[in-house]
Amino acid sequence: MSEDTAGKTNGLPSKKVLGLFALAMINVAAVLSIRNFPSMAVYGWSCIGWYILGAVLFLIPISLAGAELATGWPEGGGVYAWVKRAFGEKGGFTALFCEWSNNLVWFPTVLSFTASTLAFALTPSLASNPWYMFSVMMIVFWGTTAIAYFGEETSSKFSNIGVILGSIIPSVLIIALGLWWLGSGQTIVLPPFSLAATIPSVDLSTLPFFATVILLFAGMEMAGFHALETKDPQRDFPRAMALSAVIIVICTVLATVAIAIVIPADQLNLASGVMQAIQYFFDAAGIAWLVGPMALLITLGGVVNLASWLIGPAKGLGIVAEDGNMPPLFNKTNKYGAPVAVLLIQALIGSVISLLYVFLPSVNQAYWILSAMTVELLCIVYILVFAALIKLRYSQPDTPRPFKIPGGMIGVWIVGGLGLFGTALAFVVGLMPPSYFSSGITYVLSVLLGTFLLAVPPLVFMKFKHPGWLKTSPGGEKP
Repeated sequence: MSEDTAGKTNGLPSKKVLGLFALAMINVAAVLSIRNFPSMAVYGWSCIGWYILGAVLFLIPISLAGAELATGWPEGGGVYAWVKRAFGEKGGFTALFCEWSNNLVWFPTVLSFTASTLAFALTPSLASNPWYMFSVMMIVFWGTTAIAYFGEETSSKFSNIGVILGSIIPSVLIIALGLWWLGSGQTIVLPPFSLAATIPSVDLSTLPFFATVILLFAGMEMAGFHALETKDPQRDFPRAMALSAVIIVICTVLATVAIAIVIPADQLNLASGVMQAIQYFFDAAGIAWLVGPMALLITLGGVVNLASWLIGPAKGLGIVAEDGNMPPLFNKTNKYGAPVAVLLIQALIGSVISLLYVFLPSVNQAYWILSAMTVELLCIVYILVFAALIKLRYSQPDTPRPFKIPGGMIGVWIVGGLGLFGTALAFVVGLMPPSYFSSGITYVLSVLLGTFLLAVPPLVFMKFKHPGWLKTSPGGEKP
């Protein structure tokens, strides 16, 4: 590590740069994704019930668990630090690596959404041009990586501004236009509202959707990677979790309903449904000229969503390497404290996968399998986090926790139990093959094998761990 990083702890800048609002925006940027609204809007009023189910079985538990774990162990590293305390280095390394490796396949999906949304600000037909798609995806991907290069302070400022302009403002505007639509007497495509209509129909056809609902709120733990950059983690983390959860739920539920009341489910394009709804709204209001600027804002929101997932787990791998569990390459940082080697590695891998995604449509089935693997990998992460929450209450009961889940051990078991049940069920239903796969057994075995291969590297690294991987301090001693 260079001399520029000498004043750091765990490879991260010792300067406290993040407050409550910045922490909350990290979570909002990671979780609030406008591109998910159309896939939920097709369920009409029952999308409200699905969201409530996701909130009860995942959003609320992970928010409470993250707040307790981050305030009890705010040394940085997020899920790595928490799970490591409960289950040792192998457990923590596995949780962190699964959170990082699932991104490699997920990156192209958010990049393609960003590129197709930007096409609305230029020429919508560009979205079907593979050269346009790949070019914009690469500009966004490498541009976001370049921003991350300048460290936490620059990244947080970009996220704060970007999430407001690109996610919160568009969501609020969609909600406002939905209210205007109701008040102006426009045709509402949904049947009259009733409590019964909000109850989701759970059967074999909708069960696979459950995994999607649970993981719509994935990322609420992202602020945990930035514990060392916070001004007062014990005070700010719980408040940031609460603030971000409220913003996410309000924007997500109301914006999804606004889309659902305007566009019939059978006409809703899942890839461009957000811009489709905005086009409907703006045409009816006589302000169609605003579609382009709106597309630019939503494009920015996609970039911020990418940025939050790009930097957090990458920083975590740097801490894993600093503990001597990976080669020193993975702990290489620049003068801004950014994990430059990991950022470069994931950008190269993500670029290759994006290339295949855009130019080889024949790999769609393989890509579907890879996408299913991201669900399984995230479920492994959260199962370990919820298990760590419960375990640490028993193994380290005296560790100060400025925020503790209320209700004593009963409260912890309720929160951790709900989270474990939700994520375990999501893992199981995530193995259910789409209808167009001729061999369900081949699909399940492929997903399980791929998940294993992406989850097992930590065990390989630990097996071949070398004493020379542990960083030597300037005084010549191991830290």
